Amino acid sequence: MDLAARGRGRLRRGTHARAGERGDHPGDPGAAGGALAAGQALDHQPRPGVRAKKSRRDRLIELAQTQPGWALGFQDETWWSRLAQPNLSAWTDEDHPLRLVEQTAAKADPDPKALACYGLLLRPDPATPERVLLRFVDGRPVSALTTAYLAWCAEQLAAQGRRVLVLIWDNAAWHGSRAVRAWLRAHNQQVKRDGTGVRILACALPVKSPWLNAIEPKWTHTKQQIVEPDRLLPAQELADRVCDALACPHEPHLPVPKKVA
Repeated sequence: MDLAARGRGRLRRGTHARAGERGDHPGDPGAAGGALAAGQALDHQPRPGVRAKKSRRDRLIELAQTQPGWALGFQDETWWSRLAQPNLSAWTDEDHPLRLVEQTAAKADPDPKALACYGLLLRPDPATPERVLLRFVDGRPVSALTTAYLAWCAEQLAAQGRRVLVLIWDNAAWHGSRAVRAWLRAHNQQVKRDGTGVRILACALPVKSPWLNAIEPKWTHTKQQIVEPDRLLPAQELADRVCDALACPHEPHLPVPKKVA
């Protein structure tokens, strides 16, 4: 409606299509056959690589679940806040409802407000149960910490007699960086050359698809499990609670390298 036209509330003459005109013309995007014509016009162009990537991912997952000496792992990073409280539902006494108090840190508090960690959820097989390889880091996830964590995971798996890790993770910048890709290539070449160690076959999930990463529910459930309703947890106690909930040892934190990638 053009409020500047003559007459209050009247439409400007000649500027509005007759009802039902849209789609009546063959060139209109909504016309019958328009979608087919558009598809035929683009038929010569290459298809996206999503299906090919999915096929490779599904094939690797199947191999990891059937081949002896292979391991299937879903990797991700998360932050554990000392201040923010998770969304939580709980059964409580009607007279004493559970209330989560938002915490604040004193200026003199030496601990960080949140802790970051790397986690690898290893799927169970006939020989070993499901487990998580967890390492907290001093700082935030970066490429140099990612490679240090992957090297540690490879050592842990090699000690268990594994030969190949199918690594499923997202498209975070510190996963697909040049430094991480170069490290993976050099690592796998060394394993092949030496005949020992664990090859890492990394496979990225589609963009913005956290529900495909099996470790994501672990993060959510653990944050609800370790919640403290009305007390600020020290960083050490928070990390201990996380490791206890995930049934994994509290390993030394990975230090931030002097030169991060």
